[in-house]
Amino acid sequence: MTPKPRNRLVIVNRADPVICGHSVEGRNLAEAALERGFDEVRIVTWPLDRLETSGLPLKPLDSVLPYSPGIHVERPDPVGDYKVPDGRYLAGITGRLVELFTDGVPTTALSLYLSPHTLAVSDAVRIAQATGLPVDVTTIAEAVGSDITNVVRSSLDQDAYGAAAQIFSAYLSQDRCVAVSEYTREMIVEAAAELDVRHGTRFAEQCRERITISYPAIDASAYLDLDPAETDEVLARRGLRRNRYVLFLSRLQAAKGVDDLIEGFERAGLDDDIELIIAGRGPDAERLHGLAAASPLADRIRFLDDVGDAEKPHLMEACAVYALPSKPSPDFVETFGIALAEKLLAGGGPVITTLAGGIGEAVGDHAMIVPVEDPDAIAAALSAALALDAEALASSAAAARAHALQFDRGAVFDNLFTPAPLPA
Repeated sequence: MTPKPRNRLVIVNRADPVICGHSVEGRNLAEAALERGFDEVRIVTWPLDRLETSGLPLKPLDSVLPYSPGIHVERPDPVGDYKVPDGRYLAGITGRLVELFTDGVPTTALSLYLSPHTLAVSDAVRIAQATGLPVDVTTIAEAVGSDITNVVRSSLDQDAYGAAAQIFSAYLSQDRCVAVSEYTREMIVEAAAELDVRHGTRFAEQCRERITISYPAIDASAYLDLDPAETDEVLARRGLRRNRYVLFLSRLQAAKGVDDLIEGFERAGLDDDIELIIAGRGPDAERLHGLAAASPLADRIRFLDDVGDAEKPHLMEACAVYALPSKPSPDFVETFGIALAEKLLAGGGPVITTLAGGIGEAVGDHAMIVPVEDPDAIAAALSAALALDAEALASSAAAARAHALQFDRGAVFDNLFTPAPLPA
């Protein structure tokens, strides 16, 4: 008989195979939890069939790395039939959380994304307490930028007071409230203050007092000390040459600035053997393929839509330049920039980006900064980056890596929470 765990972490998020930095963050916090003393970790997330119909960009399933033993990924089935037009899947997640919160195991529940994951945790805690069964749960909610841009901001724009209040009340009901960057924290406080002014609520002061910063957790070890032979194999498989390509690797959506990058690449006048590699999937893929096909440099622009977790560090380390010229949009703003921090850890060529959102917190002084929506500035930065000598590249890469090590999953985990002591 399997012994009952003594200390459990439950993470509720959009987990693999979703292409999202916070999907990777959930994995990294799960792995760090095992290293720090939790003897069971459960990731409660969405069924694969629901993800496939959601419109979210997904990695190929065969490219997703396995989790360590002790980490269990649960995808609860929906509850109800066609007479429940929406909410069936959320009911499955909430119900499973209730079961976990009432089985006698001391549990820490971490939710990434307030809507709907913190909403589910908040409901599950309330329901668990109503059962009369023993409940020993500590809750942590991590807010990301799209919680505000996609949900709260939409509620304010539509003057849908109740929907915004639901999110803020669920967030503040948690034992600890964190945001992924100082920029995100300020955005949350500003949205709460606007709601307070309009409707007389009292959320902003609570947000100012309670929200702390927890930067996204990255597995630094995956980007350090890469085997050159393995990198060569990855490059050969992709038909790439070290330091002869500009890399974009992130979600393909309008706010990532790929259109500006394509135009900047055209104007940069780089050597004929330099390629632009656009790696990722997302809702803007079709439009971007069309832009690239119409480019005078179409034969030097390639798309990769099947890059796996194991390949990513090698592609980052071997590129001549990594470019992510992000720009704010009504439904998305880069509130940190996880891929940028990963690139700083990987080393290799420099980073070109903007200061949109919280990107400055991710890159510090270790990136070439261009204005948003400025292809000419991107072109100039690409030319300058390709002109750097080996000594300058090595020095800047070392400084960038030292900066990014603060985001290693062990350091972030220790800042976020300490496991409850095991029973004697």
